[in-house]
Amino acid sequence: MNAPILWYFADPMCSWCWGFSPVIETLREEYRDRMKIALVLGGLRHETASMTAAGRTEILHHWREVHARTGQPFRFDNALPEGFVYDTEPACRAVVTVGGLDSALIFPLFKAIQRAFYAGGHDVTQPGVLADLAAELGVDRNAFLPAFDSDAARAKTQAHFKQTRQAGVRGFPALILQQDTQLTPVSSGCQPLDTVRAAIETCIAA
Repeated sequence: MNAPILWYFADPMCSWCWGFSPVIETLREEYRDRMKIALVLGGLRHETASMTAAGRTEILHHWREVHARTGQPFRFDNALPEGFVYDTEPACRAVVTVGGLDSALIFPLFKAIQRAFYAGGHDVTQPGVLADLAAELGVDRNAFLPAFDSDAARAKTQAHFKQTRQAGVRGFPALILQQDTQLTPVSSGCQPLDTVRAAIETCIAA
């Protein structure tokens, strides 16, 4: 029997995924010898127009809810400024790109993008910002930027989005445990650590 895989479906620009960040980090540490934990980029939003004032108000309401429930840091001052286009594809593609350069940096870059966006107020839809975050992890900008801008990275990112749809995931974060060919949903939404851990153990025992 192959080692189980815990598929983590998430998006770096999903506020509940940022709220869930401490949980997934703990799970990665606790289960690293028992299963592989693999990230699937979800593709939360594909906007092409600037955010409306109403849209901004709605999203900041969610951010405050995540902050209140999880304690994760958010920068609310000047968040989502006028003209901001909420497209999560570039941030997802940056994680895919860095995975092709050094797979050990997939989760670190994912978390760095989250922190930059939510706690730092940076526009992580911009290639230069994403290249800076990758460079802070030791990735050569001159290697990152052409790879990020490649058709291969775009196609691989779309493959992540397709895997998410095929798995039936409708919201983030979500966890699905794979044991050989069997897929078992573990959790959906930003659940507490103890709840998720118990669900994983139940799936493994079954």
